[in-house]
Amino acid sequence: MNTTPYWIDSASLPQFGPPTEDVTVDVVVVGAGITGITAAYLFKQAGFTVALVDRERCARIDTAHTTAHLTSVTDDRLHDLKKRFGAEAARAVWDAGGAAIDQIVKNIRAEDISCDFSWVPGYLHAPAGEDPAKPVSDLPAELAVASELGIVAEWDNAVPGFKTPGIKFAHQAIFHPRKYLSALLRKIPGRGSHVFENSTVDEVLERPLAVKVGEHRIRGGYLFLATHTPLTGNTGLAPALLFQTKLFLYTSYALGARLPTGSLPVAAWWDTGDPYSYLRVERHRGYDYAIFGGEDHKTGQETDTLASYARLEQKFLSLVPHAQIDHRWSGQVIETNDGLPFIGETAPRQFVATGFSGNGMTFGTLGAMMAVDAMTQRKNPWQDLFDVHRKKLLGGTWSYVAENKDYPYYMVRDWLAKAEGKSPDLVQPGEGRILNLAGKKVAAYRDDKGNVSLCSPVCTHLQCIVAWNNAERTWDCPCHGSRFKPTGEVISGPAEEPLEKLNAAGEKKSGL
Repeated sequence: MNTTPYWIDSASLPQFGPPTEDVTVDVVVVGAGITGITAAYLFKQAGFTVALVDRERCARIDTAHTTAHLTSVTDDRLHDLKKRFGAEAARAVWDAGGAAIDQIVKNIRAEDISCDFSWVPGYLHAPAGEDPAKPVSDLPAELAVASELGIVAEWDNAVPGFKTPGIKFAHQAIFHPRKYLSALLRKIPGRGSHVFENSTVDEVLERPLAVKVGEHRIRGGYLFLATHTPLTGNTGLAPALLFQTKLFLYTSYALGARLPTGSLPVAAWWDTGDPYSYLRVERHRGYDYAIFGGEDHKTGQETDTLASYARLEQKFLSLVPHAQIDHRWSGQVIETNDGLPFIGETAPRQFVATGFSGNGMTFGTLGAMMAVDAMTQRKNPWQDLFDVHRKKLLGGTWSYVAENKDYPYYMVRDWLAKAEGKSPDLVQPGEGRILNLAGKKVAAYRDDKGNVSLCSPVCTHLQCIVAWNNAERTWDCPCHGSRFKPTGEVISGPAEEPLEKLNAAGEKKSGL
């Protein structure tokens, strides 16, 4: 059995050496998983020089041991989050996942990345093998809160594959993390920026802010400790130890398997067991590929880890008896004392992001986005909720909507809103609609002669979603007021570029 994670076996990354001289940059990022790589990429896109440093090869440790779900569905249920933190906080946690997915989509489009990205439905369901007549106590409560919060979800008496009751969440996603990160990595070096591998940070220096790597120093005006468990850095020993008491490391197991085509739909699943199991399936030419995980336990507290693999394989083969298991591996996830990640500054000009539980791909991406906002002193919708120094947020003490309504990422919920149909035939002459074509949102317009124009609905200013102005026959951006002609050309800014032209499959005409 191959014990190398499937992701490492199926994608290569560019190689980088350690530093050969002292370096000075705007930002130093320590840790080159999805959090650090995304942060380094975004910092450079924002006009800063950056040094990305990792003690191993990039994206080879925790990020390579993921199961690569991109989802707003978190380990802590919506109804539990609402009970502990209030309705606005529960909605904010959901939106955080959506914002991260949309950032990934933005990066894929910007760099024309081929990384097997696919929008899929996600199913939260009762464990396989349970009596269908047995009451499923938490799921109806979860659906009720989702509906209350305006989240698109629907009940399914027998979810595909498992045939147990569950909830279907639209607009979740899967991708190949190392193919994605390989493309981002290639964009970081150059013009004063660097990537250093096999480079252990021996010391973090406060004045001037720098990290020591062997005989060399990498100086920067801002430091992002993007390691799985944050380094102490300049926090101080006592506060760092106190912070680490809020983090709990768990080991999770995964297997990869080839399936006969069509054995299961292309989708993502999570059951309500404890520990819970999770699954994703994607199409390949001539076969499907599944990654199935679970059997979590506190790291170091399971004496027979082979038995954990055996139980996982037994569960999976009971679901798909003809599966050919060809990979298995384990990884670590970090839980926190209150179920939410810790993202923010632990010392002046020192940022951390950790405690992602089962949502490393999304919360890691969000952590990168928040790091850029912190350095540039820009208000972020999630900075109070995920603050590393937070005290428990009770309902009514924090206004997510009121405080962040003008922040562009807050408009991410427009990405998740239901489209107005799936066919251009629904668009009448002189009308525009947001459609879902082949799983992608499209701004569709039909002129008075019956000709249809398709554009991306993403405003080219700050990536909000445009809306159709029926009175003026324009696409208008609700974030900052940009306006576009029905066929996508700019009428008024701040946007300077037209909406991207799309073909009938919802893909840009240049090929993406």
